[in-house]
Amino acid sequence: MKISFPIRVYVIALILRLIPILLTRGLGIGLDDMFQYDMLARSLASGNGFRWYAQEDLKLLEPYVDFDLSTAKNYDPELGVYTSFRAPLYPAFLAVVYFLNGLEFSRFFTARLAQAILLGAPLAPLTYLVSRYLLPGSEKAARASGWIAACYPMLLVYPLGLGTENLFFVLLLSSFLFLLNSLNSHDSPNSPSILPHLLSGVLLALAALTRSVIFPFALLAFCVLFFHSRRSSFIFLAAFLAVVFPWVIRNSLLHHKLTGIETSMGYNLYLGYHPEGNGSFIFGPSLDLLTIMDDAERDKVGTQKALQFMKDQPERFLPLAVNRLGFFFGLEKRVLMYFYSNNIVGFIPKPALLTISAVLLLPFVFISTSAMFGFALLRRNPQTVLLTLLFASYILPHVFILSEDRFHLALIPFLAILAAHFWTSGIRGLVSRWNESPGGRLAVILAGFAVLFLLTNWGFELFRDAGKITALLGADGNKTYFPY
Repeated sequence: MKISFPIRVYVIALILRLIPILLTRGLGIGLDDMFQYDMLARSLASGNGFRWYAQEDLKLLEPYVDFDLSTAKNYDPELGVYTSFRAPLYPAFLAVVYFLNGLEFSRFFTARLAQAILLGAPLAPLTYLVSRYLLPGSEKAARASGWIAACYPMLLVYPLGLGTENLFFVLLLSSFLFLLNSLNSHDSPNSPSILPHLLSGVLLALAALTRSVIFPFALLAFCVLFFHSRRSSFIFLAAFLAVVFPWVIRNSLLHHKLTGIETSMGYNLYLGYHPEGNGSFIFGPSLDLLTIMDDAERDKVGTQKALQFMKDQPERFLPLAVNRLGFFFGLEKRVLMYFYSNNIVGFIPKPALLTISAVLLLPFVFISTSAMFGFALLRRNPQTVLLTLLFASYILPHVFILSEDRFHLALIPFLAILAAHFWTSGIRGLVSRWNESPGGRLAVILAGFAVLFLLTNWGFELFRDAGKITALLGADGNKTYFPY
């Protein structure tokens, strides 16, 4: 019996993701974002609600942060304090795993297995299916994009981390698939089906409950659907709001004022505009506001301070935005530098370290530059407009708030589709696009400028971090202890 391509690519993607998980079976977590998600998941799995920082957890952090418990409303030493700082869905996912597994150390291994099976490996067949909608008739490109998602190095190791991205990637891609299905249903001779609209609304709402940064795209997606089918678009909107509003109501009741999905905006703005910062995450100032236990107060203080930073030095606004755009499209080396410099994997000889670095970093170089030309090959239609709005609405908040290279990973499946489109069309496709119209020539020229920006950005990045890279390649590179 012949096995369909989506199943085959899923199986390969799963095997590749299971390898690092099985090799690191005894791996724990650090006192970072993963620790926060773990706290929330343990509290949910124990039936204590969305709480964190119980006394036992605070003891682990005492050497680093002096928490002001007087700012915590109704603090319970045994259970911790109710929070709205983090979006709820990823901790809820972990909580289900913890409930089934138990709260022993093995929960980390079980969570990583669940992430590989349910969240990581499905990206490959989903990318293939999305590509078939975006590039109808190009089966070769669709399969190539599926293989890219299956084998992309950073996506292979991401299930090792307990982070929202694991859930966000698959929800965003799934919701986009059903949005494309919704648009296609408008072109059918029969009346549009409500199911794709319903599912796209629910899935995009779940993505927002994982990382609220996608909220602007939900509004734009509604506008696109409204333009094509007014009645069906309200099904999408109703589904989205029905899923999101209960958590908004919960947070609003918690803080006695209208509150969104999460209250981390002020904290991120504070880091993004801090005088010592460069628009990305910086370790020292990242601890400044954590002493405030009341989330609404932390959000307020962070926003006020960020606005003051902007008022004091308005000339930094545009340079920081440019910096953040560069960080967003930066080489995926931050995680590698952190793990290796902190002696987590031990010493690695220079040739092997350079090889590992090339394997991890070069795929993004090839895929992103190819994707720029693949984007130039697209013809304007509702599906490609939706893709353009996704890129714009996802990138811009990071440009004006806070940015890291890991944030572009959510776009890798979409970049893979565009790169595969260019690879299967070849230079002939670009020449044909150039010759067909002035708009085609403009698209190719803009793609060339985008590639030039990427190459310049990476060159500047390597020059900026040359000192760190030299230290990492030295005899004691695994003991340079760079902060994240």
